[in-house]
This record gives sequence, structure tokens and C-alpha cells, in this order.
Amino acid sequence: MARDGSGGTGWARGRWCDGSAVLWIDAADTSGTTGTTDTAEPPADTVTAVALEIAASYRARTRGLLGRDGIEGAMLLTPASGVHTFRMGFAIDVAHLDRELRVLAVTTMRPGRLGRVRPRARCVLEAEAGAMARWGLRRGSRVRIGTPEEGPYGTG
Repeated sequence: MARDGSGGTGWARGRWCDGSAVLWIDAADTSGTTGTTDTAEPPADTVTAVALEIAASYRARTRGLLGRDGIEGAMLLTPASGVHTFRMGFAIDVAHLDRELRVLAVTTMRPGRLGRVRPRARCVLEAEAGAMARWGLRRGSRVRIGTPEEGPYGTG
């Protein structure tokens, strides 16, 4: 189900769709540069796997985390460039991702706030407050989306 369009839950016919997947975080990759051709894989102990819900339809994005007491893992809203926390009962971490799934910014938002829109963002990743710091996710980090069977680099 890799984001490259090879099929599976979350990615179909070259488009995101609602479903579940695994978020692979390369915590060691914090260069913040884009367009690099570095193909070296970081050591396995620097890659974190996180359960992921994908909200790609209008209905799923509108619902998001509203009405929940928390979330195990993270939620990917796509397409999205900004979020709000109105009517939410808990604080969240928000990461804005560009089209290559590189983190543009990470912020923590309390309930009842309107987040900054980031025009270069194509997706927004949400998790409970403090989770992204525990995962090592920060500006410049690169994430991958796939299935547990694929592993972080699609090799299984």
C-alpha cells in the first residue's frame, strides 16, 4: 500500500482514500532539505511505526477527531493545509506535510483554536499532544505510509 500507488488500503488509483495504515517515521532524517537524492536508509532503531487512520473523503476530514476522547496513533487528513480544534476535548499535535511527506512544521494546539494555514502543506497529521515529540517527529523529518507487512521501506 505504499504511497507510490501500488494499491492497498489508504491509496488507490493514485489517490488517497479513507482507511488505516502504518506511519513510518524516520526520526534521524532531520536535514529539512528537499530535493536531495540521499537513498541511504537510517538504522532500523531510528524508524518508528505508528498506527494511522487516513481521512481523505470530505466527510472523514470534516469529522476528524471531533467527538473523541483521544486517539491511539495518528490521523492523516488529506488534502489539507490547516486545521482547527473547535469542539475538541483534548490538545493535539499537528504536523503539516508537503507533497513528499516531509514535515514542514509541528505545533501543539489546545482545544478551541484555529491553526495557521500552510500553503505548501498537502496533508496534515494529527495526534495526541506530546506524541510527536515521543516519536521524534520534527521539522524536516520524513514519513512514509504503508502496511506492517511492507516495513518502512516497502521491502517487508
